[in-house]
Amino acid sequence: MTAQKHIAYDAFVELAAADSAVVGHVLKGSRAHEGMTTEHSDHDLYVVLADGATSAALTRFTGHRTPELDLVILSLDEFRAAGMPGFERYALARARIVLDRLDGVIAQILAGKARLDADEAFREAGEWLDAYANSLYRSVKNDRDGHALAARLDAADSIRFLLELLFALDRRPRPYNKYLEWELARFPLPGWDTGLLLDTADRISGTGDVSAQRRLFAQVEAVARRAGHSAVLDAWGEDLALMRPQ
Repeated sequence: MTAQKHIAYDAFVELAAADSAVVGHVLKGSRAHEGMTTEHSDHDLYVVLADGATSAALTRFTGHRTPELDLVILSLDEFRAAGMPGFERYALARARIVLDRLDGVIAQILAGKARLDADEAFREAGEWLDAYANSLYRSVKNDRDGHALAARLDAADSIRFLLELLFALDRRPRPYNKYLEWELARFPLPGWDTGLLLDTADRISGTGDVSAQRRLFAQVEAVARRAGHSAVLDAWGEDLALMRPQ
């Protein structure tokens, strides 16, 4: 095994910090979420190099991944674009800065990832609202027609789309499922009771309870209309009656 395979997190951070090409270190994942670290948690580290800079000492670590240390080495410009949009966006939005040699620039980049711009948020919310309504509608129809498994699966799908919608309405990237409770405990969604929302999501995902789905939809419909998404809902026409409380 080479030294690369055995390097520990602390040793690598010390090595990289001594390199003048490095302008930032950013730690993401469970070690950036207080209280989420376990004995199995690795260190997911972004190493940010100055634009146009190269590092002979760090090049050999490109793509490095072990049970202890997972590295991404990239330029400042590449770091600005990372996760924008994409599955990495939430991870970076809640990442922890280990090193910032640019007088707060790394922090500003992370703050930008944590907040969707208004146009992006509105567009995404409309798309997620339509997807949520579609899965809800299918679930209710399948339940009515005696397709119990299909109804539960569609109900579970609807919760995924609902969460995307609610976070987009608050101009935030949706957290991974692992961090959903962590996120909402610290940064609740405005206008929503966190405990009740999570309990309802759990019930619907597990049972496909149609009455619970309809009650939840009534809340979502009111919120979505206030946010300017009436056109998305109205496009469902008479089918809305099947989604609403009976």
